[in-house]
Amino acid sequence: MWKQCCSIIMGVLIMMMNNSCNSAEVNVTVTVVTPSSTPRDAQLYIAGNHSLIGDWNPGQVKMTKQSDSVWTISFKLPKDLFFEFKITRGAWNTQAIYVENEIPPNTHLTVSHDTAITLHPLSWRDIDFAFTENIVGTVKYHRAMKGDGLNYPRDVIVWFPLSYDKDSLRRYPVLYMHDGQNVFDPSTSFIGYDWHVDEVADSLIKTGKMNEVIVVGIYNTPDRADEYGDTKLGHAYMRFLVEKVKPMIDSMYRTLPDRENTAVMGSSMGGLMSFLLIWNYPEIFSMAGCLSPVFREPLIRSVAAYEGADKKIKIYMDNGGVGLDDELQKGCDGMLQALHKIGFLMNGNLVWYKDSTAEHNERAWAARVWRPLTFMFGK
Repeated sequence: MWKQCCSIIMGVLIMMMNNSCNSAEVNVTVTVVTPSSTPRDAQLYIAGNHSLIGDWNPGQVKMTKQSDSVWTISFKLPKDLFFEFKITRGAWNTQAIYVENEIPPNTHLTVSHDTAITLHPLSWRDIDFAFTENIVGTVKYHRAMKGDGLNYPRDVIVWFPLSYDKDSLRRYPVLYMHDGQNVFDPSTSFIGYDWHVDEVADSLIKTGKMNEVIVVGIYNTPDRADEYGDTKLGHAYMRFLVEKVKPMIDSMYRTLPDRENTAVMGSSMGGLMSFLLIWNYPEIFSMAGCLSPVFREPLIRSVAAYEGADKKIKIYMDNGGVGLDDELQKGCDGMLQALHKIGFLMNGNLVWYKDSTAEHNERAWAARVWRPLTFMFGK
């Protein structure tokens, strides 16, 4: 569908300047020609994958109004940066729309030269089009949960398969997921696009390809980068999940609490944290889904040097091939080699998938989330 946007987004004009070829930085100008539906008092923002464009904060970096319908912004970015962004009116639920009734992927390119980009949105997410944002199935929230050693409370969302309220005697496996606000609900998710775990799981269950599960999404916080790493905060987050969240879920809901029926999954730094949890707590988790994981050399060397008992765990790993995912491939390759060295068998207790066309974002993870779901809970 994104190819259709090319007829609406008026291309990317790349201007090669003689003095830019040897520069460590390039000039980037983004122009937005707004549709007639744009409110008269609107303020446009750009949000993307660099601190100069807000590190994906949808209401931080303002664009400048040049006329009633033209907005611009200019900045310098590192040469050869894989640059991706979205245009909003201050929040993800007001992002620019280019194809009717479709949440767009990020606009992206590699900025090798001085670059000018002109965008022509069709409208805005909160105007003209009625997006269906209902969560498939039932969810319950546990608000502002606190953990020892963590700086911020966070919400926890629990999703139940359709049979949960119909069979009071049945118990269910549980999948714990990081970045919980991105798992089910586009209104709370990063860049306004969620993983569609509710829709995908419901479809796989109805077609007999997957066993029914409860899915628990743990929201992230401003400490996400440290909480999802092998850090002091990361270990506090692991204890929070193992010692507080899981016991609460097992006590309040009809779960199968044993390790064989308990899994964890996440993407990017959440993919790393999923690996750290199953590696450090194999008595709690038996399965992990690591999508676009951020694996670095110290962890890879530690895994390769492991000489302990078989942890009896199953790991799904995947990656894309565009932008940041391409940069993360080296770590994925190293971890695959390390796991193979200590006895993991490909297509046995280890599965690897590569989508060379996929970017590093929720849209890409949503497109392939059926793979880890069926690997961990398939029939």
